[in-house]
Amino acid sequence: MTAFVPFALEEFMSRYEQEVEVNLSESGVHPLTLGDLLDMAGAAPDALRDIEINYPHVEGIPALREAIAALYPGARPEQVLVTVGAIEANYDVTAALVGPGEPMAVMLPNYLQIWGMAQNRGVDLRTFRLRDDAGWALDRDGLERAAPPGTRLIAVCNPNNPTGRSLTGDEMDAVVAVAERSGAWLLADEVYRGAERVGDEETPSFWGRSERVIAVGSMSKAYGLPGLRIGWAVAPAEVVERSWRRHEYTTISASMLANHLAVLALRPDVRPRILERTRGFIRRGYRVLEEWMAQHPGLLSVHPPDAAAIAFLRYDRDVASQAIADRIRTEQGALVVPGSLFGVEHHIRVSFGLPRDYLVDGLERIARVLTAS
Repeated sequence: MTAFVPFALEEFMSRYEQEVEVNLSESGVHPLTLGDLLDMAGAAPDALRDIEINYPHVEGIPALREAIAALYPGARPEQVLVTVGAIEANYDVTAALVGPGEPMAVMLPNYLQIWGMAQNRGVDLRTFRLRDDAGWALDRDGLERAAPPGTRLIAVCNPNNPTGRSLTGDEMDAVVAVAERSGAWLLADEVYRGAERVGDEETPSFWGRSERVIAVGSMSKAYGLPGLRIGWAVAPAEVVERSWRRHEYTTISASMLANHLAVLALRPDVRPRILERTRGFIRRGYRVLEEWMAQHPGLLSVHPPDAAAIAFLRYDRDVASQAIADRIRTEQGALVVPGSLFGVEHHIRVSFGLPRDYLVDGLERIARVLTAS
């Protein structure tokens, strides 16, 4: 039996995120309160009193699947599986489509859930990269090598975690072309769609670009509702069916209350208000980050993220990223994520979609460590 590969990023965060004074490790914006959501939806708390705290539809209540399907042109509710966060959607789909010894290609850097899961299942894992030396552009030759004919699945994260970069239309077309030539399914983790830093046009989805696409989303990042633990996969009906069977082995269902609150958040009159709030946090926070970097010239560099409330900062020090992150935590009481947990050294991931004073405090704690290194 293969040695178990732990999910190092989530292990790191679960050990420390509740213990630090300033948490800059999260990848979403400052969360909404229940009151914020109800105010946006115009729903009095009494409207929730009649909801039975029972099992919902295991695949997600009909109203929620309809609301999610409406986000993807041409999708039908039966092509939606509601899961406990995008993390379960990624797990169920990957387990449904790739078996031990079968080839699969994963983008790096990335949220390394699927990467680790593949190793634990004995999958024939190949990787391709976004290139730091080219502004995190797609290495197309690397993708071709990683996904030859017979590849079962290609997994991408777009907009990307941790870099915040969105693939261009040409790059998306290239990914689809490789998937079609290789006969692979394409799993697109798109949890940062809607969290754009520049412009109000939503990042395009891979959905609809091929018949073999699975689009994964959640209420966590762009919506500021991570505690709902609502995610989804939108896929051809056969993939939904196979993933649903895995879903019954893992969580059975998300909660009834979370299903109904997600319906409120995705209402056509509420969703734009939530995304406006999210983009406000991102744009104000990124200006704070830029000002702070200008005050510390030569300390850090960054390729500006297209979307998401995270920046992948490169530091000019010959010190491992885990050591830097550990010092920031132990000496300054702030939590950032070392780049090594995404497969890239000499970087740290920092969240900036936060209230100004909290963010400024956290950034100054980082500077104290880096200037002393």
